[in-house]
Amino acid sequence: METTAHNAGNPRYSAEDLKEFEALIHAKLAKAEETLQLDKDSLLRLSANSTDDTYLGQSGLEDGTAMMEREDLTRSVMRQEKFISQLKAALGRIRTGEYGICRISGKLIPKERLRLVPHATLTVEAKNDRLEPVPEPSTTVNDLPAEEDLL
Repeated sequence: METTAHNAGNPRYSAEDLKEFEALIHAKLAKAEETLQLDKDSLLRLSANSTDDTYLGQSGLEDGTAMMEREDLTRSVMRQEKFISQLKAALGRIRTGEYGICRISGKLIPKERLRLVPHATLTVEAKNDRLEPVPEPSTTVNDLPAEEDLL
């Protein structure tokens, strides 16, 4: 079984490989859409007006917990929506023949990476090269605050 087909020198995954990735993406997409719907339903339940929020005995701590839960669900909804968008874009790349090709190096993204992250557009090497190291702050004697500034 040939894993890549070369078209004018450009590496490509075979039709069989693309079908495998497409099935994987559809499975992840279905699960992500289900999770998104559950999170949205939970968020709606938390936001619904009920008689629970009119009870005067609730403490401020409980109010904070509910607010934190809403914020967590909101972030989860946003992450799921982004993930779904990335999976749909990957399906589009399969249709256009660009799937599995690193957008920086033009090399094939290894199958192992695509099986774990089917929406990947970069090889690990290209991704790591893209990240710039954060310079460590220099601490010289002149950079340190005077003792009286600390008080």
